[in-house]
Amino acid sequence: MKLSEVVKALELKVFNPEVEGWEMIEVTWGYTSDLLSDVIAGLSKDELWITIQRHLNVIAVAKLKDAAGIVITKGLVPDDATVKKATEERVVLLGTELNSFEFCGKLYNLLRYGEIR
Repeated sequence: MKLSEVVKALELKVFNPEVEGWEMIEVTWGYTSDLLSDVIAGLSKDELWITIQRHLNVIAVAKLKDAAGIVITKGLVPDDATVKKATEERVVLLGTELNSFEFCGKLYNLLRYGEIR
């Protein structure tokens, strides 16, 4: 599923829409963790990373793992330096008011069944 479809269906905020071609990024699955070492071990290419972390280090991890993007939950907002670095590294930063559990359920249903249940 294209990232633009996920953004629309789940009403996500795009913190750095200037990342060229972000709409066409393919999302294959999701991975949820707030522990960077766990994400390095478990996140796969083209997966969305769901987290409450929003500091500069998340950009390096997402870039390293070739993530489809980062979804920051609970209405938390990354600082300007993080958004700038994400844009430079072509890492899409997204946000939702939902907590991680609620968001993961919706993302799971969207990716598995093509609809939000």
